[in-house]
Amino acid sequence: MTSYERGVAVIGLGYIGLPTSAVLADHGLRVHGVDTDPRVVEALNRGTVHIVEPDLDEVVRRVVDAGRLTASADMVAADVYVVAVPTPFVDDHQPDLRHVEQAARAIAPLLRGDELVILESTCPPGSTARMSAWIAEERPDLRLPHEHPESPDVHIAHCPERVLPGHTLDELVSNDRVVGGLTPECGRRAASLYELFVEGEISLTDAASAEMAKLVENTFRDVNIAFANELAEVCDHLGLDVWQVIELANHHPRVQVLQPGPGVGGHCIAVDPWFIAAAAPEQARLIRQAREVNDARPQQVVDRVDGVAATGATVACLGLAFKPDVDDMRESPAVTVVQRLAESRPDLHLLAVEPYAEKLPAALAPYDNVVLDDLAEALDRSDVVLLLVHHAAFVDLDPALLEDKQVVDTRGIWRGSRTG
Repeated sequence: MTSYERGVAVIGLGYIGLPTSAVLADHGLRVHGVDTDPRVVEALNRGTVHIVEPDLDEVVRRVVDAGRLTASADMVAADVYVVAVPTPFVDDHQPDLRHVEQAARAIAPLLRGDELVILESTCPPGSTARMSAWIAEERPDLRLPHEHPESPDVHIAHCPERVLPGHTLDELVSNDRVVGGLTPECGRRAASLYELFVEGEISLTDAASAEMAKLVENTFRDVNIAFANELAEVCDHLGLDVWQVIELANHHPRVQVLQPGPGVGGHCIAVDPWFIAAAAPEQARLIRQAREVNDARPQQVVDRVDGVAATGATVACLGLAFKPDVDDMRESPAVTVVQRLAESRPDLHLLAVEPYAEKLPAALAPYDNVVLDDLAEALDRSDVVLLLVHHAAFVDLDPALLEDKQVVDTRGIWRGSRTG
């Protein structure tokens, strides 16, 4: 079985790689994080974190002080490599695996045999095998499992994360995990690593099935959200309160309709369905349609604001994150809404309120009519209040603060207020 004497290298110290590094180190392993951003590396080596995640700062400080977690920009020799790099898509929604390829080729020169390489990044089916092939191109002297399944020199597997931002540390430990190996032995070796800290059930399968299972999990959510968002448009057309309709329908014992919103964000749900659509474009018709429904929502919100905002109006845009009470703005529909308003209505003064941000995201920084503001100031100055993210600070807002204002509530939490 795989040794851990040389430790574990985690490539990519983002929303998954950093918590995974901390959990592994907190369970006694020596972990070295690798990231291309020098600010991330410097912060980690100081025992601090660059993302908002409950309790993560305490765990990182503890394991860094204990000498079990370090970081650098350079790949290091290890017994286990965990690849947790971004996997975005390009403009035509085709998967972009360049970060995975770069990680694989950087790992290859350090391999001496019997290492375990785990791909945690969410990828289309077949990506783990491609990672094995990229390593083989760099190291023709080694037998890789995609070509030598009976006797590989290096073991390669896929173990996708399945955590909820804001609950990452708990769910890394408590959630069930799927581990897919390029060979059964690859899977067993990867499972032995996760058994060190996972309390949930670990299901073994092949790598492609594990890749697909993760995509299915997020696509299931996306399709169901699309139903709620399309229902919102239907109800708006018919003059009905969609939240009341959903509440009534959900009294049926076998119905649980989700809530509509301004779109779908985050690196997973807004991205993963496209990986399935790219893998089987003729078969994934419903999946593609659901993506198109959800991608259309930000513009529908922009149109609602446009209908109630007079020339020169000030709009308080509450929330920029992709979900409540986190700082993660990846693929955030809230950011898209504010950006489109800034472009289509340069006469508007847009006051962005995001409790978890100290500066505007890069997508909004170029616009002179968008500024980051605090909640009290934005509410006091605004003519229109646009709720985009139901952060706790917004949910419990005093209704009196919304008097004499046009309110566009994309989350249905202020249904008694005047709406546009």
